[in-house]
Amino acid sequence: MNQRQTVAERGGADRSGKNGDGAERHEEIHRSISDAIIEHRLRPGARLREDALADVFGISRTGIRKILQRLALEQLVTLTPRRGASVTRPTAEEAKDVFDARQMVECGLMPEVARRIGDDDLRELRDMARRERQALKSGEQSTAIRLSADFHTRLARISGNATLADFVERLCSRSSLILAVYGNPGHLGCESHDHDDLIGYLETGNGERARAFMSRHLKAIEASLSIVEEEAEAPDLHRIFSD
Repeated sequence: MNQRQTVAERGGADRSGKNGDGAERHEEIHRSISDAIIEHRLRPGARLREDALADVFGISRTGIRKILQRLALEQLVTLTPRRGASVTRPTAEEAKDVFDARQMVECGLMPEVARRIGDDDLRELRDMARRERQALKSGEQSTAIRLSADFHTRLARISGNATLADFVERLCSRSSLILAVYGNPGHLGCESHDHDDLIGYLETGNGERARAFMSRHLKAIEASLSIVEEEAEAPDLHRIFSD
């Protein structure tokens, strides 16, 4: 059986079928594409043609368009009139802006998080930190990056400020791409125990120590980035999504 048949069959139907364009299948494809971006198999600037992706995944172009629109909202993909979709290419200036914003917002939220955090929150955060360490140990870089972003978003939600928490979630999505593209494989730019140390400060109610630690934590991640501009190449989508 050739590669194209194998990929299409995983869609569960031809591209016009209900199973191929179902919500569960769309979620699977969304995760496949976002993982490929975060794992740097799809490089910054790479074009994502609707017809090619529809062929690879065995679903309709309409279904692919919806998935690309969702990825654009998450700032992993850029949609350009008449050119279509491409993997977002973050610049050095954009990376600095994102981490500056995270410094202002996330550090500012720490005293309120320390005041409001409860036992259930602490258990959930420790579990997230444990799974992040395990993902890194297992070489699952994209999973570790996602868990790190989820950890920071969860912290922001504990503050009780939904507007700022939503903003942090968007910033974390953006910085996940920056870290995936310009970070070091097998490392997230900070010590593996950083999140556990932060939890410790929050557990004791020491909001100011948590604020200072968060600032150092984010600065360490930003300092670890190696931003080098690369030429965009046409990706081999069948090869990328063949496994």
